[in-house]
Amino acid sequence: MLVQRIITALILASLIALAVFKLSSEYFSLLLGLIALVAAWEWSDLAGISALWKRGLFLGLLVLPMLGIHFWTQILEVIASVFDWTDVRSYSGALEWLVIPPIVFWILVMLVIRKTPAGALQMTVKPVYKMLIGWFVLLAAWMFLSRLRAFYGTEMMMYFLILIWAADVAAYFAGKKWGTVKLSPEISPGKTVQGMYGALASAAVCAIGLNIFLKFAYGADVTYGALQYQTAFDLVLLSVLTVLISIYGDLFFSLAKRQRGVKDSGSLLPGHGGILDRIDSIAAAAPFFYAGVLLIRRAVE
Repeated sequence: MLVQRIITALILASLIALAVFKLSSEYFSLLLGLIALVAAWEWSDLAGISALWKRGLFLGLLVLPMLGIHFWTQILEVIASVFDWTDVRSYSGALEWLVIPPIVFWILVMLVIRKTPAGALQMTVKPVYKMLIGWFVLLAAWMFLSRLRAFYGTEMMMYFLILIWAADVAAYFAGKKWGTVKLSPEISPGKTVQGMYGALASAAVCAIGLNIFLKFAYGADVTYGALQYQTAFDLVLLSVLTVLISIYGDLFFSLAKRQRGVKDSGSLLPGHGGILDRIDSIAAAAPFFYAGVLLIRRAVE
């Protein structure tokens, strides 16, 4: 089972890295959209929706705002031509404010799961509200992953993915080696506090490694995308907090699966389950990481 998981993970990581570096921003966003739609299909099952037309409607309601966000600038230009606006650019950055609701949502999720995991597990949520939550989470993940790749480049996108992957691996092996205290046994019996510490430590190591690379490759005074070497502490803090959010994002989806009475969200990926099983941490962490990079960039400008 472990060998199968490793093989699948290596293949997926290679394909994703190829997509990050080779695809244009538009095609990468399209790829993310397709992944989000598959994840939405799996989420509809976790939400208890069995009717195909309802699932199809759910996917359609996800596609529409994706198109609106993708063509936001063009839509503004059309509106400007109708209402005779002279400065469209002043409205083009309005989408950045949409990062706040998902950050607030994931912080609340983290607090609820941490304080009352049993209560969260017993919480009864109507399918329509579960669908709304899935719509909100997947749309936010798609949006800010797309914007991270488009505005901050392939390297920053790849760093984010490596950050989450390294945390996942570190949590697994630290938990296996030293894990004695369960993090949230009611929701995910396999996760331990020691595994969480291993994941957070890996985040700090990743951030320090990136800063060392930037210093020697580009020089301490050279701006590299959103970052400068002088912001090393900011990147370490952002990376650690991003991984912390990602851990509770994983627990959130585990909570949904446990409420549904299933182990995995699907069976598309051998040894891993479904798409949701692979993007749960990423979906939670993406808005938080994007907001952090945005703030770091503005701080150094």
